[in-house]
Amino acid sequence: MFSKVCLFLLGAVAGYFYQIVAVEEIYVAELMVESNITLEASTILSVLNTELQVEDSSGVLHTVTILQGELVAECIIIGPDSNCDCSVGFVWSNEVCYSSDCCSETTCKKNVSQITPLCIAKVKVQISGSVTLKRTIWDDAKTNQLKAAFGRLNGYVRDSLNMTGYRESKHIADFEAAFGVKLRTSALQDVINELESSLTAEVLVNTVGMVTIESPRAPVCYQSIVVLKCTFEEATGSADWKLIKKNSHSDLNNGSFVKLDSNCATQKYDSCVEVTLKNVTSIWAGTYECGFTNGSVTHTATTQLSVALLPDEIIMESNPITVDCSGDSQSSDIYVRVTATIPNTTESLNVSWMNTDIEPIVPTIKPSEDSLVYSVKAKVTCDKKRKAKNVSISFTNTMGQKKHAQLDIPVIIDGAEFCGEEEKEYVLWPKTPAGVTVINRTCAEGRVGNKSRTCNGTTWQPVFSYCVTEELMKVFNLATDFEMGLGATQKMAMDIFKGLNNNSTLDSDPSETLADIFISIRILNVMASASKSFVLQEEVFQDFLEGASNMLKSPWDLVNSSVVQDMSSNYLGSVEGLVKNIRVNSTTTISSTNLDLKVCPSGSDCNVFNISVTLNTFDGKMKTVAVKNLTDKLNNNFHTTEHLNNLLVIATLESQNSSLEISLEFFNEQPETIKPYCVFWNTTDSGWSDAGCIAKPVGNHIVCKCNHLTSFSVLMSKSDLGSSNIVIDVITYVGLGLSICSLLIFLIVESLVWSVVVKTNLSHFRHTALVNIATFLLLADCSFLASTAPGKLTGNWCLILTMCKHLFYLAMFSWMMCMSVMLVHQLIFVFSPLRKRVFIFLSSIVGYVCPCLIVGFSYLYCTYTKKPYHTDKCWLVFEKLLEGSLHAFLIPVGTVIFTNVFSMVVVIVTLLKSTAPDGRKADEKETAKSIIKVVVFLTPVFGVTWGIGFILLMLNEDDTMYTVANYSFVILNSFQGFFVMLTGCLTEQKVRGELLRIIMAKPKNDSMKNLTSATHAKDK
Repeated sequence: MFSKVCLFLLGAVAGYFYQIVAVEEIYVAELMVESNITLEASTILSVLNTELQVEDSSGVLHTVTILQGELVAECIIIGPDSNCDCSVGFVWSNEVCYSSDCCSETTCKKNVSQITPLCIAKVKVQISGSVTLKRTIWDDAKTNQLKAAFGRLNGYVRDSLNMTGYRESKHIADFEAAFGVKLRTSALQDVINELESSLTAEVLVNTVGMVTIESPRAPVCYQSIVVLKCTFEEATGSADWKLIKKNSHSDLNNGSFVKLDSNCATQKYDSCVEVTLKNVTSIWAGTYECGFTNGSVTHTATTQLSVALLPDEIIMESNPITVDCSGDSQSSDIYVRVTATIPNTTESLNVSWMNTDIEPIVPTIKPSEDSLVYSVKAKVTCDKKRKAKNVSISFTNTMGQKKHAQLDIPVIIDGAEFCGEEEKEYVLWPKTPAGVTVINRTCAEGRVGNKSRTCNGTTWQPVFSYCVTEELMKVFNLATDFEMGLGATQKMAMDIFKGLNNNSTLDSDPSETLADIFISIRILNVMASASKSFVLQEEVFQDFLEGASNMLKSPWDLVNSSVVQDMSSNYLGSVEGLVKNIRVNSTTTISSTNLDLKVCPSGSDCNVFNISVTLNTFDGKMKTVAVKNLTDKLNNNFHTTEHLNNLLVIATLESQNSSLEISLEFFNEQPETIKPYCVFWNTTDSGWSDAGCIAKPVGNHIVCKCNHLTSFSVLMSKSDLGSSNIVIDVITYVGLGLSICSLLIFLIVESLVWSVVVKTNLSHFRHTALVNIATFLLLADCSFLASTAPGKLTGNWCLILTMCKHLFYLAMFSWMMCMSVMLVHQLIFVFSPLRKRVFIFLSSIVGYVCPCLIVGFSYLYCTYTKKPYHTDKCWLVFEKLLEGSLHAFLIPVGTVIFTNVFSMVVVIVTLLKSTAPDGRKADEKETAKSIIKVVVFLTPVFGVTWGIGFILLMLNEDDTMYTVANYSFVILNSFQGFFVMLTGCLTEQKVRGELLRIIMAKPKNDSMKNLTSATHAKDK
């Protein structure tokens, strides 16, 4: 009888691999030892060397050191019989279980010694699930059936399956079970399929212990960026993250604070999902659960995220609200109680008060509001100079981070203007200094927020109420969470719009109604922002449109016009953004009192509130919404016009490949003597514009046609051009087309004649500058042509083309300045010429580096200050004098033009001086001709014609000279490339001579001889 004993040793080995630096890697290896006699594992380990040579998959040998070893399995094989057992703490691997039917911790009677891995260390895997019966109710027989099915899985812990509860009159049964190995999803799904078939039920299973989760172990800083990562060894169908707080489970989706990434899988882990949390605050502290779902099985893992908290909100109040230091009180001390209220927190905060003379009072808790209140008595010493008492509070968390808040307590000094104490609408407004706005946080029952009132001189202004209903505030908080990515699901979106609709009905108090409208518009704005990252489905349309319609039933007349204009502009932008981003699957018609929506298929017209909307050609679906009772609330800055009716139309397309022309037909009740205009709302300038639009009366209707093409003069305009001019457009495109062709010809010619025309340093400087000017002008013109139809471009492409135009035009002007400065230097310092290396170095900095820095810093400044860098016309923004990104173009260009004009004046003065001694008429004529040549030849390459653009900035669009300047600017600068080719290339004798030689195929020496002879003859 032959017997063999196989010992399986599991060892941890350390390998040291050397490339640039030493790197230590830990591996786990399995060693099988065969022997005809019984051996002890300790005996085998003792005879093994501590260092081994290991060959990797590439055939490279590495030296490894054995760190630890233990016995994992032992097999006794006698003839055909085999008895294999796993050591304590180990179970059979899935490979052994599902290929040889040796599972869990049973003795295996089969020869499995060649299977790798053989036994694996036990892990804790917990499964929980539910069985939903479709026909019967739960009983003990079904429990036994459940135990038998899951008991066949590898690693099942005996008697661990328990029923944890029943629901729906025992139609739903919940269970849990424990396993010692990571289960195969396919094997688990097979058991589920078997149970669903035999029980006629739906079975869902959740596992814990099979997913690896990575997260910070210590508390993270307040408002820091946190990354959580989950990995799973098998490929799955979907992955998600949840935030669990108390009894709520919130799904995480992409938003302003949340970014999900599923593209992090590795060779070891086929499934991966990573979540990045930006600016974490108290709402992000809690338990995070990631899940990978495949079929009926979801593999999960949880982790706790702790945040070193600071108050998200600090509300400071004083009692009294103002301090009266007038009259008899002007020389006394007055004590004011100041409170700071923050949300209740478990964080150990260090609190300190500043600018107070009295010790703080012990903080109290408001259980009903779940908040902490810190109090202090502050002493105000009255004097004639004091206008306000400043009291500050600072909170410091365990990470040393601080958050401050300050309250300015108004002080009334003797002789100063003030508003007297007044009670209005059951609210007492105290005696208040002129120019101060007082905030009162008392709202009616069922409302939250505050009321404010401003003292203007000695007169109180109307009360503005920010007291909104508690239900609307809850909806706003849900919308804010949704926009951040917390709880962002289609169901939550439907709940938000339903809550908005249900709470948008008008209140009996008009001032409270306006507060509700104000917060409702903010909800729309937040959801419009959220719709950019989360795709909303068409089911939200009904509640969204009805709620938005209800907001327009009120006249909004209890606040000043600027507030109404801001509210209406935000309302329009939010409605437009939502209509654009909500996905529709079919044609839809939804009508309400003030909004009428039509979703029309390709090739058909839309009719909303009796307005016909036509797009000549388009792909996909057109979403059209007509809005009533809004135009009278928007800022009407378009000439001295009045609204034809109180209707406006929003039209959006799903496809980016849309037609440039849209036609709208409005009913007209006005007399023929009144000139109609067709305008659109410019979201950048918050005003009306008729750029690209034409109004044409047809009977008792007005037909509006818009295309939104961009003319060249927009580059030096501080706003979108007032009206579309076909002639200007044609000149722009013909001029640019000719310029691009001319510049290409110029660059080809320069490449052909370069070696002939750059014999001297001066000619080398001139032609280097000319080539750079032509190259950047060519790139700038191409970028401009690409952006002439901004309606077709996405936001990213519009930004890219704006930056390209900004950069290339600045680079062109920079090289123009290099050329002009070089010319002046040669005229003034005749005997001290520039060296080639110096010119190239300085010109490269001015021509390449400076434009890049200007464009880069202007974009970063706009991003940091959250100001727009470009308009929807794909060009820079002009807000007002010295404000707006357009000044990052105007100031450098103005500097270059001024420098180049100065250089031209120096050249002209030099020419005049050369003829001054003689003063003969013939010489004067020659001088006049030379001056004219200087002006004609240098104007295009010095960019002087762009100076007309600054005249455009100073003129009013209604001025007659504006039209003259506009045409001059467009003609001279759209054809600039053609003029550069003529004056910079073909007017130079050497260039013409070399071109003639190339065309006539003459030998190079003959051409140079003729050119030299001609030159000598002229010198004589």
